[in-house]
Amino acid sequence: MKLKKFIDPLPIPRVLKPQMKAKDYTYYEVVMNEAIHQFHSDLAPTMIWGYEGIYPGPTVEAEMGERVYFKWKNHLPSRHFLPLDKTVHGAHPDTPEVRTVVHLHGGRTEPDSDGYPDAWFTSSYKETGPLFRKKIYEYSNLQSSRCLWYHDHAIGITRLNIYAGLAGFYLIRDSFEKSLNLPSGQFEIPLMIQDKSFLEDGALFYPDVSKDNPSKIKPSIVPEFFGDTIVVNGKVWPFLEVEPRCYRFRVLNASNSRFFRLYLEPYQYMYQIGTDSGFMEKPISIQTITLAPAERADIIVDFSNSAGKTINLKNNAPAGFPSGKPPEPETTGSVMQFRVTKPLSEKNHSVIPPVLSKIHWLTEQSVNDVRYLELGETKDQFGRKLMLLDNKKWDSPISENPIAGTVEIWNLINTTQDDHPIHLHLVQFQILDRRPFDVKNFKNTGKIKYTGSPISPKRQEKGWKDVAQSPPGMVTRIIVPFFPYTGLYVWHCHMLEHEDYEMMRPYQVLPP
Repeated sequence: MKLKKFIDPLPIPRVLKPQMKAKDYTYYEVVMNEAIHQFHSDLAPTMIWGYEGIYPGPTVEAEMGERVYFKWKNHLPSRHFLPLDKTVHGAHPDTPEVRTVVHLHGGRTEPDSDGYPDAWFTSSYKETGPLFRKKIYEYSNLQSSRCLWYHDHAIGITRLNIYAGLAGFYLIRDSFEKSLNLPSGQFEIPLMIQDKSFLEDGALFYPDVSKDNPSKIKPSIVPEFFGDTIVVNGKVWPFLEVEPRCYRFRVLNASNSRFFRLYLEPYQYMYQIGTDSGFMEKPISIQTITLAPAERADIIVDFSNSAGKTINLKNNAPAGFPSGKPPEPETTGSVMQFRVTKPLSEKNHSVIPPVLSKIHWLTEQSVNDVRYLELGETKDQFGRKLMLLDNKKWDSPISENPIAGTVEIWNLINTTQDDHPIHLHLVQFQILDRRPFDVKNFKNTGKIKYTGSPISPKRQEKGWKDVAQSPPGMVTRIIVPFFPYTGLYVWHCHMLEHEDYEMMRPYQVLPP
C-alpha cells in the first residue's frame, strides 16, 4: 500500500500518571487493551494492542532511587489477531493463545518483577505461567538517568505482542542530569522507530509463512520480519515542526528484526550523549548511527542555523543486517521529517556539555570467569531455519550460572550470516572488542582461529550497554558485572523472530 510521507504530525506519548504517590513509593496500574489506532491520515483505523489502549504506551518517568510498584493488567481478548504458530516453544496448542508479561528492558530488577518469559498471565489472571509469582511488580530504579523501555516478553509470542503495539518508554531521571542543562520539557522528545506493513483495509499485516519455508506448517514462524513502512511514535513517516534551537531525542529501535543506520539529509552532525544505559563520558559528533533492535541512543540535534529549512531523517541499513537487501529510498530508506518553521519561543539556554560523566571502565584483571558462547544456525525438524545460543534450546539445562558480585567476560562467537543484537536481563556491560575468526575451522574443530587483530568498539558504543551488536564472523567480547540480585533471568537475541524460536536461554545468578 502506497502512503504519502510527512503529512501527519509526530505524536508525543503522554506521561503516565500514578494511581497513588506516597512518601516512600509510587503505585501505577496499567491495563493492556485492544483498541483502534490511526497510523496515517489516508489509512483506515487499525486494530492494535496497547498499554492503556494507546500505541506507543504512555511514557513512565521515575526518579533514581524511587520505589515504584506496577500492576500490569491484561484485558486483551482470548484469541490473537496475528498469525500464531503453535509449533513454537511456549505456544503449543495446550497453552492459552494470548498471554502477556511485561519486561522493563534495561532495568536492574529483582527476578520476580523482571518479566520472565514463563511468568505470563492471561486476561484477569485466569491462567498463569509456571513461573508466575505475583501480580504487582517492584522497580527500585537503582540506576542513574537513562532511557529504558517496557515491552511484552511472553514466551513464544513476543514478536506478535510487540508488533501489535505493546511497547513504551521508561525514563529514569536524577539530579545530575538536571544539572547538565540539556534540552528538556517540550525540547526533549522520545522517538520509537519501527517498521510495519498494512493491508488495503488498514489492518496490520504480519506474514503467516515465509517464502522459503520448506514445511507445510501454516501459520509458520518466519526467520525475520521486515515491514515496508516506517512508523515513529505510532505514525507513518511523520513530520515534526521544531524551533531553531537544540533538541534532545531519546531514540529507540523497537523493530522486530530491522536495523537502522540513521542520518540527516541535508547532511548535518548529530551529537550523541548517551548509550543504552546512560551518559557517555563526552559527547561525540556523528553523521550516522546504527541501532539494532532494542538499542537506544541519546542524541542532540542543533537546528539553530537551520531556520526555514526542512531536514529528513533517513536510513540506509540493509534489511538482513549487515549484508541484506538495501532499503528502498522512498519507503524504508525514509524515517521522518523535521521542519524548522516554529519561531523561537524562548531564549535557548540549553547546552551540549563538554563533559558528561565519569565511567568506571572494567578491566580484564577484575574478571572471575570467561565463557565462550556460540551464536549458531541449524534446521528444525521441519527443515526451517533455527537460531541457537551455544547450540542449546530454551528447555536445555541452565549452563550459565554466574555468582553475584563477580565479573565475567562472555565471548559471543557468531557463526551465522546475521548480526545478532544480544541482550542480557538484569545487568549492564561494556563491549571490549571484536575479532574476526575462521568460521569454517570453528565449525569443524570447535576451536577459535583468529584471522585478524581485535577491533575496538564503535564510538557510539563506548559506554554502558544492555544490547551488543554481534556481527557475523566475529567474536564479540563483553565484560559483565553481575549484581545486585540473585535468581533466574534470561539472555537472548533481540531480533524477535529469533528470540521466539529458541534463540533465548535462561541463566541463574547464584549467591556468593
